[in-house]
Amino acid sequence: MPTMQDIKALRERTGAGILDCKKALVENNDDVEAAIDWLRAKGIAKAAKKASRAATEGLVHAYIHAGGAIGVLVEVNCETDFVARTDDFKNLVHDIAMQIAAASPEYVTKEEVPAEAVEHERQIQLQRIMEEGKPEHIAERIVEGRMRKWYEDVCLVEQKFIKDDSKTVKDLLNEAVAKIGENIRVRRFARFALGEGLEKKESDLAAEVAAMTQG
Repeated sequence: MPTMQDIKALRERTGAGILDCKKALVENNDDVEAAIDWLRAKGIAKAAKKASRAATEGLVHAYIHAGGAIGVLVEVNCETDFVARTDDFKNLVHDIAMQIAAASPEYVTKEEVPAEAVEHERQIQLQRIMEEGKPEHIAERIVEGRMRKWYEDVCLVEQKFIKDDSKTVKDLLNEAVAKIGENIRVRRFARFALGEGLEKKESDLAAEVAAMTQG
């Protein structure tokens, strides 16, 4: 298990995030040089250095799936209009739109999730653990594991990429940054599913009619 000192040293040399540095060291048996190569191969080291650069160009892309049953609008930003017009960038944006259509995320990143939503989910998982009879002293550890799985479900960049589940959408973006050479980020998206929410409205109407007839 890598120490915080090792993680900090790797972060200083690569500019990668703490979690990425820890994963790199774990994957490479705490070998720092191998971990640097691992980060570079995945484009994470370069991506981290470019992440602070302004990304104000890009594309708004529309994707329709399943014969018109699902639609997605997504905005993906890059740094220059030149890159936005390239096939590599267009293909990336299309893949991200397909990901949203298939996996139905609610947020782009973990940082976007409202604190109240996180606390609500945490309390649900804690209650589940208590009902399952798990020992109290390991409850928090179990909760953290389940929260990580929840983030993987609801956050786009934490999801497994639908075309290659050996990587996440975050990995996909980092690889694109390394290849294209610009900061790239998913800014926002909207997903529409045909008839979504109508069943609830119909049930509410049925309840209102029932109440009226009883009166």
